[in-house]
Amino acid sequence: MAPISKLFRAAVVGTDLPLAACLVGLDLVARLLPHVPNFTPVAASAVFAGVVFRSRALALAVPLAAMLLSDLVLGAYDWRIMSVVYASLAFPAVLGMWGRTFRLPMVLAPVVLSSSLIFFATTNFAVWAFSGMYPHTQDGLVHCYVAALPFLQNTMTGDLFWSAALFGAWWLARRSFPALPANVLPVLQRPI
Repeated sequence: MAPISKLFRAAVVGTDLPLAACLVGLDLVARLLPHVPNFTPVAASAVFAGVVFRSRALALAVPLAAMLLSDLVLGAYDWRIMSVVYASLAFPAVLGMWGRTFRLPMVLAPVVLSSSLIFFATTNFAVWAFSGMYPHTQDGLVHCYVAALPFLQNTMTGDLFWSAALFGAWWLARRSFPALPANVLPVLQRPI
């Protein structure tokens, strides 16, 4: 059993870890450079990591590491809201892991859009509940969600754009370099 475990660990470190570092770097740069609010690759890279990586822990670590590193530079805010934001950005990795059991092209858009909607619903609820910006009434909650609608459009557009860019680049790399390990991304090798 030990040789199989060592072989698996070596495969993960050899292929998943460098790609994870690239994804965290992309997310970090995208969050630190000037950008349209909520138009970042964090959720898209989480979905991508959930689909591609063999290590579930590493897939979950990608968005969390990106957020933690960028928040060290950007600054922290209410820990309760931050914890909801972090969980909402790690959840797309779980959806990606679930989505790899299906034909990827068929579930990619629903997984990405679901991630965007879950992020919108949970983070704005946390803002309503913990920020003190809105009264803790039904009208306050509705006002919070209505005020956040422009951000939802940016989130959905960004998540779709970055997912298309990441999965498109990976597909092109697999086609251009067939020597890449075949077991790295079996879902994209299925017939479409």
